[in-house]
Amino acid sequence: MRRRDFLRLTGTAGAAAVFPGPERPGGATTLPDPATGQRIEPLPDATFLDRLAKAAQLAAQDGLAALFCEPSTNFAYLAGGNFGRSERLIALIVPTAHLDPLFVTPQFEVERVVRTVRPVGEVRGWREEQDPFSLVADALAGLRPGRIGIEPSTRYGMAQRLKGALPDWELADATSIFERMRIIKSETEIGFIRRAVSITETAIAATFASLEVGVTDREVAGYLSGQMRERGAAGGGLVQFGPTSSLPHGGTEGRRLEHGMPVLVDAGCRVQGYTSDITRMHFFGDEPGPEYREIFNTVFSAQTAAFDAGRPGMEFQQLDRIARRVIREAGYGAYFTHRLGHGMGMDGHEPPYLVEGNTRTLEPGMVFTIEPGIYLPGRWGVRIEDDAVVRENGLEALSTRVGLI
Repeated sequence: MRRRDFLRLTGTAGAAAVFPGPERPGGATTLPDPATGQRIEPLPDATFLDRLAKAAQLAAQDGLAALFCEPSTNFAYLAGGNFGRSERLIALIVPTAHLDPLFVTPQFEVERVVRTVRPVGEVRGWREEQDPFSLVADALAGLRPGRIGIEPSTRYGMAQRLKGALPDWELADATSIFERMRIIKSETEIGFIRRAVSITETAIAATFASLEVGVTDREVAGYLSGQMRERGAAGGGLVQFGPTSSLPHGGTEGRRLEHGMPVLVDAGCRVQGYTSDITRMHFFGDEPGPEYREIFNTVFSAQTAAFDAGRPGMEFQQLDRIARRVIREAGYGAYFTHRLGHGMGMDGHEPPYLVEGNTRTLEPGMVFTIEPGIYLPGRWGVRIEDDAVVRENGLEALSTRVGLI
């Protein structure tokens, strides 16, 4: 793959060299870190050139002649920018035969693509009366028909149209390629996540401090999002009062806050395209009773057991078992109803998953949540969620863990 520091535009108007503009959606523009006064800079163009080269290398090793990506986090991981999906095709094509990657986009979107993606290849614009998949076929016309890897979130209809344009090609699942590339985070990526965690924690703390009798969960959710925006990040989360907190993924329902209600906030935001995921509990208005204390402390102890046990080489299912055993031995096993955690990075939920049956082992650089919970149906629930990265000698918490109450 030839490295380029510019984009070539190819369309009905001809070709020209255009330098990318400043637009880089992939995460909100972050305000200076209040602790250091410094902004977090985005990844350099060289990172995306290296990622594209690595994707082509892995695809070739898997016997693929090219990769096909619709806008997605995998698209953003390779291209440095992202777009929404519509009935109009925008796609990234990555050949493996020492050819430049290229983008296929509506002609009227060419300039936006140039301003958004990093300088990694060619942009071909298609007119509204054209079949965009013919441009994909033309781009691959010089290659011997083979297998083309499909980004895993690609829409079925788009994949079928691609197959129609490439009848002699075989479509293959490229999930493992993207998983292999993304599951180990660099220190720069971990830094983005750490900053997102910091914003989330301070936004949650400010939200808890703002609580008043009679406020609705929807109002609090809006306040939480505003606190993240003030800190330079786009984000939000679930806000659940009392009985709603007994639903692990319950949403806002207009419930008003009353004295003695547990408040659960599960929130995250993005920094340079990388996310956080934190859950915190707050008992509003009164001192919590002994039952709430027992359940909260049981959940915290289960989480601590997993944090203390985690080591490279351990199976992920073992972490789930360790935390689950603490809750089961406390008599609440039937009320811990979901897996212990999930990977996170550019997606809020991505591999690896901390769940029974996952025999994959921990490796340094993997980032994931540890979030045990106990949910009493119709009454309330407690979940504590923190973010962790695997290090050579154990797990490092990226968030500031709570303690026993």
